[in-house]
Amino acid sequence: MKLIDLVCEKAVITKLGSNDRDSVIRELVDALDRAKVFSGSAEDIAKAVIKRENEASTGIGKGVAIPHVKSEQVKSPVVAIGLSEVGIDFSALDNQLVYSTILLISPNDNPDTHLLAMEVIFKNLQKDDFRSFLKQAKTVEAIMDLVKEADDDIV
Repeated sequence: MKLIDLVCEKAVITKLGSNDRDSVIRELVDALDRAKVFSGSAEDIAKAVIKRENEASTGIGKGVAIPHVKSEQVKSPVVAIGLSEVGIDFSALDNQLVYSTILLISPNDNPDTHLLAMEVIFKNLQKDDFRSFLKQAKTVEAIMDLVKEADDDIV
């Protein structure tokens, strides 16, 4: 599994309009909804992601959050990416603001696929260069190029 196969290009937002955690989640879910990557209600998915986030923060530190949920509304894992210039309070592990949010929605009936998708995301986010270039990206094309290059770097 490669990150490029997970990221929905139509759901990459280089300048989030939202400035709080729940609004960011809704904005990213709405982007996926407009891209028609899931069936059913965007509101239901957003509520599920927020419920999951309330159980334990997905702000993993170093300016990144990975909100995620499993849902019967998707057939395969899908990722939306949103960047914030001002930073979002996700109650991150390091108490720092989040500038890069990577939302993952995976099928409900395949936990192994969800774990594999999370592993692919984490492998890339562990790289300082990837996080830095992602935070600085100004265009969707720059983000997609970064994602493709990151896949090429993983052996």
